[in-house]
Amino acid sequence: MLKLGMHVDNWRHFDVSYEVPCQFAKDNDIEYVEFGTIDGDYFIQALGYNPHIPLHSDPLKLKSYLDSLGLKVSELDAAYPMSSPEGQYRGIGYTIRTIQFARAIGCPCVDTTDGGSKPEGYTDEEVMVLMKQYYRVVLDWAQRYDMIINVEPHGPYTTDPDTMEQILSFFDSPYLRMNFDTGNTFIAGQDPVKFLRRFREKVSHCHIKDVSEELAKVVLGGQTGIASSVVAIGEGVNAENIAGCIELLKEIDFDGVLSIECEAAPGKVEQSIEWLRKEIAR
Repeated sequence: MLKLGMHVDNWRHFDVSYEVPCQFAKDNDIEYVEFGTIDGDYFIQALGYNPHIPLHSDPLKLKSYLDSLGLKVSELDAAYPMSSPEGQYRGIGYTIRTIQFARAIGCPCVDTTDGGSKPEGYTDEEVMVLMKQYYRVVLDWAQRYDMIINVEPHGPYTTDPDTMEQILSFFDSPYLRMNFDTGNTFIAGQDPVKFLRRFREKVSHCHIKDVSEELAKVVLGGQTGIASSVVAIGEGVNAENIAGCIELLKEIDFDGVLSIECEAAPGKVEQSIEWLRKEIAR
C-alpha cells in the first residue's frame, strides 16, 4: 500500500520549528512525517528556527506530541557522509544514536548516504572499505534494535547503480535496504524508473522530488543530489519519471511511505499532495 508522508526539511528555509510542518501534516491529512536529526546543539534550532530534532531531546515527549496529532514517523534522517574518513568516528556514533531515538518513537528506519563528493586522497577501493566498516558496525546495532538502515542515492557512489549494488551487497541482512530518491537519481543523470526497477526488492522508503527545468539545464548529470524541489511535484521535468515510479511501486505491491520533498513555498506542498494523490489513485 502506498502511503503519503513528507519531510519536515521542506520547512528548513522558512525558519520554523517542527511544530509548523507537523501541524501542516495534520491539517492536510498526511499521516507520516520524516525528521532530520541533529547530533548535538545548533543554536538556530534551539531558538525555534529549524525543524530538525536534536538526539539529546526527549523522544517520548516528541512521541506524545505526535500521538496527539495522529502522526507517525516514517524515517529519521542521519545522513552523515559515510564515504568520508570522518564517517568512521563521527558518522557511526551519529547513526547509532539515531537508531536508539528511532526505536523510542516507534520509527522503523534510519536514512544514511555517502557524501556529495569523493574524499580527497582516497581511492574508490579505499572508500568502499570505509563504507563497509561503517555498515558492519551500524547493522550490528540495527539488528538488536530491529531497525532498517536505508541507503539513499545522494552522492557519487550511491547514485551509481553498480556501486550502489556493491554497497547493498556488503552484508546479507534484511536490515540493509534503500531509501529511493526520484530527484537525486534524476539530477545525477540516471533514469529514476530504471534505477527503481533494478533495486525494487531493496526499497523500504521513498523520497519524492521533482526538478525544475531551470535547475536541470544547469546541473543535470553534473550533480548527484538536491535537498528538495523548488517546484511542486508534478510541475517539473521529473514528473513523468515520478509517475512511472509510482506505477512500478503499484506493480510490486510496495507497502511503504512516499515522503514528499518539496520546499514549502506558498501552495507548493499542497499542490504536490494533490498531484501525488491523483497519481496514487490512478
